[in-house]
Amino acid sequence: MVGIILASHGEFAEGIKQSGAMIFGEQEHVAAVTLMPNQGPDDVKVAMEKAVASFPDPNEVLILVDLWGGTPFNQASGLFDAHKETWAIVAGMNLPMVIEAYGSRLSMDKAQDIAAHILQTAKDGVRVLPEEIAPKAVEAAGTAESADVPSEKIVGGGIPKGTVLGDGKIKVVLARVDSRLLHGQVATAWTKSVSPSRIIVVSDAVAKDELRKNLIEQASPPGVKANVVPVDKMIEVAKDPRFGNTKALLLFENPQDVLRVVDGGLDIAEINVGSMAHSVGKVVVSKVLSMGQDDLDTFEKLKAKGIKFDVRKVPSDSKANMDEILKKAKNELAKN
Repeated sequence: MVGIILASHGEFAEGIKQSGAMIFGEQEHVAAVTLMPNQGPDDVKVAMEKAVASFPDPNEVLILVDLWGGTPFNQASGLFDAHKETWAIVAGMNLPMVIEAYGSRLSMDKAQDIAAHILQTAKDGVRVLPEEIAPKAVEAAGTAESADVPSEKIVGGGIPKGTVLGDGKIKVVLARVDSRLLHGQVATAWTKSVSPSRIIVVSDAVAKDELRKNLIEQASPPGVKANVVPVDKMIEVAKDPRFGNTKALLLFENPQDVLRVVDGGLDIAEINVGSMAHSVGKVVVSKVLSMGQDDLDTFEKLKAKGIKFDVRKVPSDSKANMDEILKKAKNELAKN
């Protein structure tokens, strides 16, 4: 695996390493190197050399630095001279760049290949609100359509009814229950893991809330469109052959909405259970999951339909045992 060094002036590198772990999970072979006010260039060099020595393959190292021409960059460049054929340095480090680098290591084993790949993601991660103040070229890059059905076609019109795209069946690459819906872990770690062409939030409540709807659509990662649709509309989409080329990541606030779309005909083989917020009448069953009696009953109904459960926040987490979670929920609810 390619080793990654995050290097910066001050504690920026440590902070972005922590942020990356929150979103993508803890990472092996990643080191943060910081230049503090009481340190000099030699301290940075020694820290980088120590990091490289800890990596499994010292010939494949990617160094992400905050500033081109700064001390971290200069010290990295000095080490780079002896490894020009395999190492790579990228300046202008931001969180989208770091997350993309983490994800790229899953399929790429060359530091220079990863360096070339993450540049566009780093650029696309720089966006502005209000969008109308952005230069046209930047705006176009940040809002590119995916290669399946255009965004507005999710809610009707455009392609003639009866048109069959692909095999005529929408592909569900991930169905996730997450009370937070579209947030950092979904927009980066899960999107990178399952490569959807579209993220669809399925919720009657959110579909009626223009503010939440707009925020979700704006939070979509570069190159992937996000839409919010009511449950009945999702059932309609599942039966529409015009969505045959769509690879969908579906987000649900609760298991009840999942059961509704399954009963409506949407083929879901597995549900990723990410987080369920606590509220009155619910019991805490894990650090991120709280359930009420209706939740428990609904999960049991989904289980009876042969649907499997993948309980984890991010792809790098170990899967929790859903049977044990449901048993705990049943026992805790019985006490109330």
